[in-house]
Formats: sequence, structure tokens, C-alpha cells
Amino acid sequence: MKFLYKLERKIGKYAIKHLMFYIIGLYIVGWLIQMMDEMKFGQYGQYVGLYARYLAFDAEKILSGQVWRIITFIIMPPENSSYIFMIFTLYLYYILGTALENAWGAFRFNLYFFMGILMQVIAGFLGYFVFDLNLSLTTYYLNMSLFFAFATIYPDMELFLFFLIPIKIKWLALIDGGYFIFVIISNFMIGGTNIAVAVSAMVSLLNFVIFFLMTRNYKRISPVEIGRKKKYKRAVKIQSRPNNRLHTCAVCGRTSETNPELSFRYCSKCNGNFEYCQDHLFTHEHKK
Repeated sequence: MKFLYKLERKIGKYAIKHLMFYIIGLYIVGWLIQMMDEMKFGQYGQYVGLYARYLAFDAEKILSGQVWRIITFIIMPPENSSYIFMIFTLYLYYILGTALENAWGAFRFNLYFFMGILMQVIAGFLGYFVFDLNLSLTTYYLNMSLFFAFATIYPDMELFLFFLIPIKIKWLALIDGGYFIFVIISNFMIGGTNIAVAVSAMVSLLNFVIFFLMTRNYKRISPVEIGRKKKYKRAVKIQSRPNNRLHTCAVCGRTSETNPELSFRYCSKCNGNFEYCQDHLFTHEHKK
């Protein structure tokens, strides 16, 4: 956590503000390339034509000199999408990204997104060198993971499912998590080119977990902090009582905090300010 603060102080000024606006612009470019590919080559699968030949992530071709593919693969828009769904998806990405940037600040949102891209690239090269798999990865699931981050900040915000049913963001995030797990398991079981989908989803989920652990304030759950909070709550509880003081029986030592059901009174026959609980008010020995 301290490292993150130091990093933000040093390079935070270089963070790209309104990053999601530029990312959406890149997706629109990728969408146009996809449309041209389909018009020229027909729909033969995922993004044939210009994107597949020159822009998609391909570890083998990157190592052969086409290093731009490390960056250009991020323009791939959501796959197999209608125009209406594409517009809705890009709008949702923009809303989530903007909300996260406003909550975290430009630097942390930049860190989350670019760390996710870096992890996709690392996974692609690990797949190639370790498992001899040439994975064509995308940022599709990275964008979907933005919903997890949004849910950690606004868990009780409500959305209207089908414009009718109110449901809290945290429950939708759990559904999204279940979908991620299903995608990972099912595509690993299918194998072949589907492994790229499983790896992309798994890496995006891992990126969220790592970022969450990096930015979490662990001081809040330390024993010292928990003890301090309990002490503060007790003090607030005492201050909220009439006369803002703790009543203590001079005989048995019970207090209005340990035994709130008891009544405490001063004895007019004792010299000094001595309080007694209801059990000892009339039975104690008067102090002279």
C-alpha cells in the first residue's frame, strides 16, 4: 500500500485522464476494421482479414518482428456482437470506467487497466514458451472485470434488471463471477483455440484480485486498529448517556457499562460523592 502511494506521487502526473474515453475510441476503430473484414471476406469466424493478419496478439509473429501486436490487440471489440449490443456494451464500459476513475483517481484506474493488459501479454508468452500454445488474447474479459471493481465501491447501488426488477450491484457481481468461472472451466475442457478464452478470463479475474489486494487498507483489520475501534465505540456509548459519565457502585464495583440494567443513585447520608447500585443503595455502610 505504501509502495502504491509512493508510485502515485512520483509518476501520478503522467496518468492518462479520461482513459476509458480513449479506449472506447480504439474499440470503435477495431469495430470498423471488423466490419470491413466481414464485408470483404464474409463471416468466417473471429475477425478474419486485416485484424487477424496484422493486429491480433500472436506470440510467434511478435517474436518474428511484429512487435506492434503487443499493443494493437487491445482494439478488438466484443466478439460476435450486433450493432445494438455493441453500442450498449461500449456505453456500459464507458460508464463503469468513468465511475472507477472518479472513485480511484486517474492513476489507479490507469494502473488497473494497463496491469490487466500486461498480464494478458505475459500469459500469452507463457502459453507459447511453456505450453507451446499460440493464444490470441483480447481485453474483452478485462473490461468485464470492471464490474467487479465497481461492485466493491458501490455494492448496494441498485440497477433495474429488464427495467423492472431492482437488484443490488453486489448480487450482479456474484452472477458475473459465476459466469467467469463457467467460461474458464468450460473452455479449458473444450480445449483447442478455446483455451485462449479461458486464459483471458482467468488472467482478467486474477488482475482484479491482485489489484484489490494491492489497494486494500490492511491497517483496518489489524488487531491494534480493531482494539482502537472497540475502545472508541465504548467511549461514544458512554458519552451518549445522560450526564455523559460512567456510574460505578462504591460497594460492588459494577458500572452502568457492564450492567446497563441497574439503576445508580447517590447517597445523601455519605460524606462525599459516592454512588451505589440499586442492590446496595439502602444496605451499604454510610461513609462519614
